[in-house]
Amino acid sequence: MGDGLLGVSEERQVQVDAVLARFFTLSKNRAAAFGPQYVQLWETLEQNTIGGKRFRPKMVLCAYQALGGTDLEAAAYVGAAFELLHTALIVHDDVIDHDFVRRGVPNISGSYRDAATAAGSTERVAEHSGISAAVIAGDLALFNSYRLIDRSGVTDVTRTRLLEVMDDALFASAAGELIDVDFQIAAEVPRVDDILTMERLKTAVYSFECPLQAGAILAGASEQVVTTLGDFGREIGIAYQLVDDLLGVFGLEAETGKTTIGDLREGKRTVLIAYATSTREWAEVDGLIGNPDLTEDEAARVRELLVSSGAKAFAEGLARYYANRALARLAEPHIPAALRAELHPVADAVLGRVK
Repeated sequence: MGDGLLGVSEERQVQVDAVLARFFTLSKNRAAAFGPQYVQLWETLEQNTIGGKRFRPKMVLCAYQALGGTDLEAAAYVGAAFELLHTALIVHDDVIDHDFVRRGVPNISGSYRDAATAAGSTERVAEHSGISAAVIAGDLALFNSYRLIDRSGVTDVTRTRLLEVMDDALFASAAGELIDVDFQIAAEVPRVDDILTMERLKTAVYSFECPLQAGAILAGASEQVVTTLGDFGREIGIAYQLVDDLLGVFGLEAETGKTTIGDLREGKRTVLIAYATSTREWAEVDGLIGNPDLTEDEAARVRELLVSSGAKAFAEGLARYYANRALARLAEPHIPAALRAELHPVADAVLGRVK
């Protein structure tokens, strides 16, 4: 999703970056009393927050500013809290998936594994070292995402509401992650509805629903507006995840930064796969996906089958359906025109990713 789509200026994104930079500087200074290894862990965690699109903070600021909020320092702290929550969740997600690389470079697990390997550790010991460091780093990021809300300087009442929203985000994401783990050991491919539920809980709630609601709460919006923003976030978040799964198979690696063979090798349970199970092409698809040694030619064949079976078109249509449902929520009369103008491009950007 393009960085200029949410109406948040570069100057304001810099404020979020500044909050995170101050947080990590203070944390590293504090860690120095515990030794250089602890400082190194904090440095590695900080590196894992740099270079992202700051998408979740943008959602906070988008809602906050469109609803008349003016305390950009407080909004930057809330936005940074959601960014740190995102960092924690992806660090732990990589541990769960036993991944040592993210977007082509070593993640925290990979960095520590490689360092242990270079120091002469066996593969098993090195991987254990990497995973252990990632668990610790994720714990630190998770706890401190809540601490950033405490440091935002908002009133007690507002802070309580924001912490409740953060809690909703984490609680839902943990449920979605557990469902996803269960999917991987299930004998049958889950139904489309079950996959949509998992993706909403695991990612959409903390990425769309809750950041938008947090921005609205911070701006002092009515509960009606807060609720509707949650509804919008739910629908557009599902659409976003559908498109993300499509790009994971059919996207251009140069544009997405993600491999387009990884999901097929993993046999990832997506709407594409769930739909394909009901088609005549499934027998051949089932014989190919989930093979860690899947070749590029075999992956190309799977893509052909997902097109000919109608799975690709179905997923694209479903993404448009949920994006349009999201836009319909913005048409409600209690949504200010300024907020509507800010959020329409979000839905347009999601649909724009469908080729």
